[in-house]
Amino acid sequence: MAPSALDTLARAQKKASSSSGWFSSNTSKFEEAADLFQQAGNAFKLEKSWDSSGRAFDQEADCRLQANEKDDAINAYWNASKSYKKSTSLTSLPDAVNSLTHAITLLTQLGRFRQAADRQKEVGTILKETDLPAARDAMEKAGEWYSMEDANATANAILKEAADLSGSLGDYKRAIDTYNSVADWSLTSALTKYSVKEIWLKAGLCALAKEDVVLAKNLLEKWGQQDVTFPSTREARFLTSITNAVNDGDVEAFTAHVVEYDQVTKLDNWKTDILLRIKKFIGESDSLA
Repeated sequence: MAPSALDTLARAQKKASSSSGWFSSNTSKFEEAADLFQQAGNAFKLEKSWDSSGRAFDQEADCRLQANEKDDAINAYWNASKSYKKSTSLTSLPDAVNSLTHAITLLTQLGRFRQAADRQKEVGTILKETDLPAARDAMEKAGEWYSMEDANATANAILKEAADLSGSLGDYKRAIDTYNSVADWSLTSALTKYSVKEIWLKAGLCALAKEDVVLAKNLLEKWGQQDVTFPSTREARFLTSITNAVNDGDVEAFTAHVVEYDQVTKLDNWKTDILLRIKKFIGESDSLA
């Protein structure tokens, strides 16, 4: 009969805490213990004991480091995070972030920034459920590392997510700066140039949510110079119309422009939330209708 997960875990812990014999080294002791912790982690996975699995993989990683097996330690930490993410425990998500953070530290020490960015992106995704500012920061860091590795399309995709979070958090200047940075790069590629109008629309909405009509008008002028086709797009015309309505304090005109735009291009939740914030400061309303 195969040993149970608990039995294997006990053997691993015993091996890790044992003293080295005359004919063995600490390195070999920790290698053997790591193999046993890995077996325990996989056995707990089969039982769907996710927290126990995560802890076993974390202990495997610690032993791998003691044996100077950094690559295997990175993989163990990642396996730990995957187990924790499947758990329903209240502490499981912080544990997953902690394991990923250990993996990220090792990856950056080894100069493997593309893989570090992948793991950092996972951290951001996890934190979106519990800590939006930290999630935004993690995504910005991932985008920075992707850019360092010339993975610019991937970098800008995650930076757009970070900018969305900044907007949701009311950090409008940061959102605008990030959107503009992403748009500037997107303009350099025929494959991504089409997405710029959407990015600029979001940046413009953030300017209005910031209660800065002058900034919104200046941005519209700047973007029209960067891309002469932009002023004729639905996004630019919509942004111009609501900017004028905000400038005039005309709630009815603002609402009419929003309804008209939504009938053709359905507003997503992010835009709806920002537009409600804009409307609230010009008309104290909790509805876009």
